[in-house]
Amino acid sequence: MMKTKPKVVSVVGARPQFIKLALLAKELSKRFRHLIVHTGQHFDDNMSDIFFRQLRIPRPLVNLNVAGGTHGAMTGRMLVRVEKVLLKEKPDLVLVYGDTNSTLAGALAAAKLSVPVGHVEAGMRSFVANMPEEINRKLTDHVCQILFCPTPVSVKNLKAEGIRKKIVHSGDVMYELLDISRQMIRTNRKALTRLGIKETRFLLLTVHRAATVDNEASIRQLVDCIKELPHPTLFPVHPRTRKRLKQFKLWNELKRVDRLILTEPLGYLDMLTATFYARAVLTDSGGLQKEALFLGTPVLTLREETEWLETLKLGNRLVGLNKGTIVSVLGEKLTVKPIAYRVKNKKPSRIIVEEVTKLLSLRGR
Repeated sequence: MMKTKPKVVSVVGARPQFIKLALLAKELSKRFRHLIVHTGQHFDDNMSDIFFRQLRIPRPLVNLNVAGGTHGAMTGRMLVRVEKVLLKEKPDLVLVYGDTNSTLAGALAAAKLSVPVGHVEAGMRSFVANMPEEINRKLTDHVCQILFCPTPVSVKNLKAEGIRKKIVHSGDVMYELLDISRQMIRTNRKALTRLGIKETRFLLLTVHRAATVDNEASIRQLVDCIKELPHPTLFPVHPRTRKRLKQFKLWNELKRVDRLILTEPLGYLDMLTATFYARAVLTDSGGLQKEALFLGTPVLTLREETEWLETLKLGNRLVGLNKGTIVSVLGEKLTVKPIAYRVKNKKPSRIIVEEVTKLLSLRGR
């Protein structure tokens, strides 16, 4: 009788997680029965479906359609619905990705059912204890059976918290996918014309975090900063950000800003093309910080901290929402140093799948 392959479930729900999943889904399906559970955290076409199409990610087994509400309400609903799927599918391992509510819900649901959990992008820390993403990262890491760390710093962070076992320095799967896509990014320049960009010295702006947009004072600071930007600026507007701008009656004011190009969120290729050709990226995103630097584009992070501490030595500048600082930094000669994403010249996706295989073999599969 043929032995069945172990079953691995990936729980994802947000744009950065789809990107991390893209290469892994292909590799996982070679060795396991791999199922994808989409929580629905990012739900519209530009934030979800377009990534499955462009990156050729297999269709999810189920979309749980959990979006909106407070952090507690969203995570609670996800936890209940993910648990039902896991009880039905009985996976041998659950993989979660990054630092969103989907990640925490997937990890908790699996851990409480005694299903092993693996965390892709483990060990990242901003050292801001009350940040929702930081809470998700720490709680997730401490219930996992295997932790895939993208950087040496993330390995050190886990050890500093008393986690000594089950740590794998895997490298970064987001870099791996970007590296494969590099030629397509360069030759996709026509996307800039389609987006309305006519000058080469343009800026790319993205904001979406609760700390930036959910507070009226901070989002007003953001709008004041945008008004002072010295170059044409492409601003793909996250649905959450658009909602808050309208809620605080700032949307029409923003539309009147000279040389500001407002668009819907961009797909993977167009976003990285804009990143590659921009003079600089201004963002509160964690993923875009490192993607920009990997493409050789300087980054101004619109926060007072970053979980990617090593990027501060490579061309990432923490500027918060201080318009004076932003304008001053943009007036400097900005440079970027090269970034390594592999470990001993091995692809991160291969390292992760090999370690998952070892773990399941040790558990008697």
